[in-house]
Amino acid sequence: MFTGIIESLGIVHKLEKEGGNLHLHIRSDISTELRIDQSVSHNGVCLTVIAIEEDIHVVTAVQETLQKSALGQLQEGDPINLERAMKIGDRLDGHMVQGHVDTTARCTAIKEYDGSWVFSFEYDSSPDLLTVEKGSITVDGVSLTVVNSKDNRFDVAIIPYTYQQTRFRTYDVGQVVNLEFDVIGKYIAKYMAR
Repeated sequence: MFTGIIESLGIVHKLEKEGGNLHLHIRSDISTELRIDQSVSHNGVCLTVIAIEEDIHVVTAVQETLQKSALGQLQEGDPINLERAMKIGDRLDGHMVQGHVDTTARCTAIKEYDGSWVFSFEYDSSPDLLTVEKGSITVDGVSLTVVNSKDNRFDVAIIPYTYQQTRFRTYDVGQVVNLEFDVIGKYIAKYMAR
């Protein structure tokens, strides 16, 4: 379980294909503090640390993960949002995030407003995947508040701190991102469909 508050911005050091799997070698300032078997959110995808080599940790994305997320589009040198799993007893500063990506979305617009930004995203419509005004959404692992909620699109407003400390500063229109919808909203949508 994660909170969606990004702890570190890592860099993709190396990508290594092995069959249908992709091993991601990530350099970050928290890599030396990790341990093998630890769950870490990588752009919102919960992955298990399988190796640590000085300031680089290695995780593996299997074919299922690559099909449902944007991890397969990463290139060496790309930034990657990192968050370690939350500890019981810590504050929950974002919202409950599982690290299980529901789908991807494409950035359709970026507007700057004298010190803040509004990013617009569009995703394939699905009755199970919905946003609500002022509800929670996770974009590449970042816990955010939805504004301008529509059927298959929404906006998020980004403060300067989030812009500087996450991948948002590297996004252009067309950027594909990982989305995790609010877990409570997903259960309600499933229940209502029955």
